[in-house]
Amino acid sequence: MQDMDALSKTEAAYWLLRRDILNTKLRPGASLRLGALRETYGVGWTPLREALSRLEAEKLVTAVSNRGFAVAPVSRAELEDLMRARMVIELPLFMESIEKGGPDWESAVVTAHYRLSRCRIVPDSASEEMADEWDEKHSAFHAALISAATSNWLKRFQATITDQLRRHHRFLGLAPTQRATAGLSAGYEKALAALKDAMAIEHHTALMEAALDRDLERAKALMTEHIGYTLQVYIRSG
Repeated sequence: MQDMDALSKTEAAYWLLRRDILNTKLRPGASLRLGALRETYGVGWTPLREALSRLEAEKLVTAVSNRGFAVAPVSRAELEDLMRARMVIELPLFMESIEKGGPDWESAVVTAHYRLSRCRIVPDSASEEMADEWDEKHSAFHAALISAATSNWLKRFQATITDQLRRHHRFLGLAPTQRATAGLSAGYEKALAALKDAMAIEHHTALMEAALDRDLERAKALMTEHIGYTLQVYIRSG
């Protein structure tokens, strides 16, 4: 049986690596060399290997033949797949919440929207702390929108998709000094404009109002548009 000390070190390595992958401190496609990771995070070989194996199972890390591990890449194909998955999972949860949500659900949605509205962020110049806060509040808003749905498994899948999309959002919103090394093309300005539209509070307000008005058709149309934003950002950056 694995001792608790080793288990806690594995858990620590897992959460540290996961955090830095999601916020793109560890960039998509970057090689994850055990020696460098051990020096950076102060964690031993065994906890690192076990943490990387867990992250591989979550599709945040890929195993590279004879070369160890790398951060999972970002691509248009991956975004399209995530968009399809999100449509299948999140849209029905949203519709169910609108139909079944009561006063507690309404309060949760309004509160989450207010907290998101307080995050004043400019995508290409935000600090890491500001971006982390926006990600947290944005995820909480979408979680509130679907919170009256009954399937915990589907909500778990939705949270997994949200984590994957977070990497794409952060990659596409890198600051100007990071653009060249990140491999973003000259189309970045158009992509940035689309990213600002995607992050604008106005669209999230419209989603909230449609949900609270129990307007299923409008809510469905707005959420479908919202889900497609990240893909449009990627397309415009190419």
